[in-house]
Amino acid sequence: MFVRIVKMSFHSKYIPDFLAMFEEKKQSIKDREGCEFLELYQDKNNPEIFFTYSHWKHVDDLEAYRNSELFKNVWKQTKAMFNDKPYAWSVDKLVSLS
Repeated sequence: MFVRIVKMSFHSKYIPDFLAMFEEKKQSIKDREGCEFLELYQDKNNPEIFFTYSHWKHVDDLEAYRNSELFKNVWKQTKAMFNDKPYAWSVDKLVSLS
């Protein structure tokens, strides 16, 4: 399992559109094979900055999602709302405390 973190920054006027789109698509994303967990975060100091945080079983599962029509449609809608370059990291979880 690994974690995918994506940082996105939106024009303020598009934040309601992004949130509505995410609400509509989140379950379809979560239902993709290999996606075990999905969350969306908004920065406390800059409300234009958002992060998605997802857990994937295998890199191949993430790549299959990234090559899917679902991702292509979501990404096309999302990137039109950006006010800055997005950043993405694939990381291994080393420690987790609850």
